[in-house]
Amino acid sequence: MPALSSSLIPGPLNQLTGANRPPPDGLSGLLTCLAQVPDLRRDQGRRHPLALVLSLAACAVLAGAKPLAAIAQWAADAPAAVPARLGGPCREPERGSVAPAEATVRRILQRIDGDALDTVVGSWLAGRERAAGQEENDSARPLRSLAADGMAVRGARRTDGTQVHLLAAMTGTGLVTAQREVDGKTNEITVFQPLPAPLDLHGTVVTFDALHSRTAHARFLGEDKHAHCIALVKCNQPTLHRWLKALPRREMPRLDKTRATAHGRDEIRRIKAAAVTGIAFPHAVQAVQ
Repeated sequence: MPALSSSLIPGPLNQLTGANRPPPDGLSGLLTCLAQVPDLRRDQGRRHPLALVLSLAACAVLAGAKPLAAIAQWAADAPAAVPARLGGPCREPERGSVAPAEATVRRILQRIDGDALDTVVGSWLAGRERAAGQEENDSARPLRSLAADGMAVRGARRTDGTQVHLLAAMTGTGLVTAQREVDGKTNEITVFQPLPAPLDLHGTVVTFDALHSRTAHARFLGEDKHAHCIALVKCNQPTLHRWLKALPRREMPRLDKTRATAHGRDEIRRIKAAAVTGIAFPHAVQAVQ
């Protein structure tokens, strides 16, 4: 179904239509990042820059267009000034629209390197969040956090019928700065280290579930990325799990207690922590219950 011309989200379009206005904040940086995505098309017959097609698709999705046909229809209905502001070729009005055809949009979005696109967009988003955080008072701002978690993408399936599974990294403000597709023949462990590789994690607290509580991942975060981590230990690390259970928990001071009603029940949570040394896990300094 084609996108309606009276979109409920006209903001991105209105920001771009003013021919004499300065570019919206961050637009030029985003276009520069999108230009770094490998263009898999042949040079011969290439009419539209890859960054133009990707940025038009992003604006169309923001305006509510989801199917490929709706994205192409939105781009075709957009004023000529919109593709021009997004790096498209400048043409006279009588020469027709500069927007890419539906076949071009479909071909590019189906063949694009998804991991490369995720990398450049995630790096751009992380840079903007980092710049915004530097404007705050460093003494009052807590440490940055990043949560890595995997999930199946609803409604997305491969050609063989298997469901698409992603491992994503989300900041404490709810911003997804990186994501990687998990191959159906492997699991999340193989993409855990490539996921945050392009990100600046210096001083960031990284959290993840028990599947990724591995010595190799802890060394990578601590030594290569200079980050902190909170590793959840379950029975997948039997020796370490037994060692932690044997700690004198009654002697550990209670740091906090919360009580709330959630999921139809009364939930009471207590947290205890103790300093540890010589633990069989890289860079471990505390055990938390």
